[in-house]
Amino acid sequence: MANSLPQDRFRARLTERPLLADGGMGTLMFSRGVPQGACLDELAASRPDLVSAAHREYLEAGAELIETLSLGANRRRLALYGLEHDVGRLNRRAAQVAREAREVSGREAFVGGSIGPIAPPSRSATRPREQSARAIFREHIDGLLEGGADVLILETFSDLDQLLLAIDEARQAADVPVIASLTFGEDLALADGTSPERAWAALVAAGVDVVGVNCGAGPSASIDAIERMGPSTGGAPFRSIMPNAGLPQRLEGRFVYSAGADYFAGVTPRMLAVGARIVGGCCGTTPAHVAAMRIALATPAAATSDLEAPGATGEKRKTSPSALVMERTSTDGQERPAPTHLAELLTTRRFVVSVEIDPPRSVRIERTITAARLLREAGVDVVNISDSPMARVRMGAFAVAFGIQHDLDLECLVHCTTRDRNLMALESELLGAHALGVRNIIALTGDPPRVGDYPNGTGVWDVDSIGLIDILSRLNRGEDQSGSPIGQAAGFTIACALDPTAADAGSEWDRLERKLAAGAHLVMTQPLYSVRQVEAMLDEARRRFGQGGFPVPVLLGVLPLVSVRHAEFLHNEVPGITIPDEARAAMHAAGERGSELGIEMADELLATVEGELAGTYIMPSFGRYEQCAGLVRRIRERHPQGSPVAVGAGPALGAAQ
Repeated sequence: MANSLPQDRFRARLTERPLLADGGMGTLMFSRGVPQGACLDELAASRPDLVSAAHREYLEAGAELIETLSLGANRRRLALYGLEHDVGRLNRRAAQVAREAREVSGREAFVGGSIGPIAPPSRSATRPREQSARAIFREHIDGLLEGGADVLILETFSDLDQLLLAIDEARQAADVPVIASLTFGEDLALADGTSPERAWAALVAAGVDVVGVNCGAGPSASIDAIERMGPSTGGAPFRSIMPNAGLPQRLEGRFVYSAGADYFAGVTPRMLAVGARIVGGCCGTTPAHVAAMRIALATPAAATSDLEAPGATGEKRKTSPSALVMERTSTDGQERPAPTHLAELLTTRRFVVSVEIDPPRSVRIERTITAARLLREAGVDVVNISDSPMARVRMGAFAVAFGIQHDLDLECLVHCTTRDRNLMALESELLGAHALGVRNIIALTGDPPRVGDYPNGTGVWDVDSIGLIDILSRLNRGEDQSGSPIGQAAGFTIACALDPTAADAGSEWDRLERKLAAGAHLVMTQPLYSVRQVEAMLDEARRRFGQGGFPVPVLLGVLPLVSVRHAEFLHNEVPGITIPDEARAAMHAAGERGSELGIEMADELLATVEGELAGTYIMPSFGRYEQCAGLVRRIRERHPQGSPVAVGAGPALGAAQ
């Protein structure tokens, strides 16, 4: 149906299953502090944050049709506030805000452009002549269509003739679905005396897509009005019911509606039984009402509907390699992703083993996948994907991580540098990574381009690693760096780096404090080679953070040495790595046993200090993943995969030197 008309797509959707609409936007605004008597129709322009948040709440509750806050945004009504010349702008903005909210939420939904009577019923005596009425409706309609409304909802009409004029203008304006919704009195008649039967016949003749009832005294009266229209044929025009939450009463200066969410859930099957294919609410109904109706639609009692209930208990999802990563839970009423596997391991004090993998310098990823498979079989919990280390061009780290997670179901931790991306690109890439299940990130500043393949290239560095941690923390709060919402809170596990042997140790530790304050969950160190170095690091952590030491888990970096030349190169030419004299002397004496001794030294160090740490981060030299796999197997002999470690209860380091 890619090339079908909007009406055809809308009708096909209603034929498939009932559609859940939102609730009362106006009364929800009043409950959020907007004064009674304020112009609701200008809020999308003056308070888009407030309006957008309400739309998103309805979408999260399960609404698949959200209405613009524009019921009274016509020339006559806006003139009461001196805004009669802003009809086009306000309607356009109302539709745009609703569309933006839908995009942020990531939900599939129709945006319905809300159009009410030209004047409230109490002012019906002043209704304009036909030509003037047509012009007023057309101006209202055009603004909503310019803003991108998918459906036109002509609602809360109690004058059939005026509604028919609005329908004719809507049909002339565009080929979009039209919902025509009436408001009946307690005597089941319109204000002009029209009965439900006569109204139905006139609206069928007008060719609308949906005939509905909204507002009024509550669900029961709306159901009765629909029932009076005659048996439903099950086809176009379809029927809709969006009633008020009963009759309101004024308490302490505000209106309180009597019908609660549970009651709306209970009457939903009755709405369906009289042929309604769109159900929702009007004044006094809230996201809680919509959520209750969503559950009612998803239960066997609503046998006429197989409406998907997003986030409902027992929801079925397509299984994927990253299913564990993307599974969603609900905490404190807000939908959040489940913790990453890495976060769970750290929380349950399992000894974490990670190995770094470099992305390929080609368009082929097979050898990288093979290396990751080797490490998985050896017993790693997670693999780290470096981000063009030494500023040399390689395949993108996020793409490699997704490839590994997709093929092997092995969780990855991605090195993300701020060197190559401006602020917008960083946030965009992180949003995409999260959607694909890549949610463990170590925030790094990155090596300068001039040391790598492009000496004339320039770095970006809109932010450094601390700024990147702040970006990730904001995303975890559900907003981007500008404070705009991203639909729901993200679920990144955020790591940061520490060089305990840095020449400017004071600055390095000061930056660590800022990283932790920005929201880092995990510290990963540069390679260390002696118990003395580890002990010095832990002493400084206790001095900085108190007797407990590091306030977050720490993965100790190890880079097994291969030869004396390798040791001298790392010590003298690679920033951030300091190899003690005794370690370099041992490698010199090892001769051809250098690689074997390198593994033994790394394993001995870990065996001595692992009780003080959450795990290890192993870095291969020159792509020697087999060497790293051997070290992983040694560690797993002491700590089988998934076994706990008593962090902080290890031997006295000084006594073990």
